[in-house]
Amino acid sequence: MEETRRRPNARGQGELLREEIVTAAVRMLDELADDEALSLRAVARAVSIAATSVYLHFPDRDALVLAAMQRCHEELVRTGDEAAEAAPDPAAALRARILAQAAWAQQHSGLYKVLHESKVHRRHGMPFKEVMVARTTEAVQRCMDAGLAPADDAATVAIDLRTAVNGMLAQRINEPDLPWPPAVEQLDRFLAKLVGLRR
Repeated sequence: MEETRRRPNARGQGELLREEIVTAAVRMLDELADDEALSLRAVARAVSIAATSVYLHFPDRDALVLAAMQRCHEELVRTGDEAAEAAPDPAAALRARILAQAAWAQQHSGLYKVLHESKVHRRHGMPFKEVMVARTTEAVQRCMDAGLAPADDAATVAIDLRTAVNGMLAQRINEPDLPWPPAVEQLDRFLAKLVGLRR
């Protein structure tokens, strides 16, 4: 049976096709929760193009996974930024940022798993993730500057906080049957113990 093929994009619309390919990869990675299980042929079928068309935009699967993860990370950062902007003070902003990012991870557990556990990450790294570290460090520093958290090295505190939050989220995704306390309560304990925010 002959495969259905879409019409070629008009001249100059190659970037639109690239975005469609990334969108399909993001959707599939969320379902698969494993970058090694992603097939370029399956992505091509999802977008109704020939497999060779994917290679015009991505030389291999790793490149496509990295592009998909960069988009997810940007969405995760934006989610935190929007939550923080609505908060009344730096402590509430840091808490809102962490809670929003945790909620995103719980809604997109497959993507979060790939973002933090993928083999692509081990092979190539994901330097775009430095943005999240910078945002968290800045948020912690604002709490310290406002006297809402004890003075300390903000970068170290931010790394400790991110380690705790990422570990908690990863364990909840990988071991969902454990008797987990409410996520908000656990995150509030991290903010109190690691940053020094009042509960």
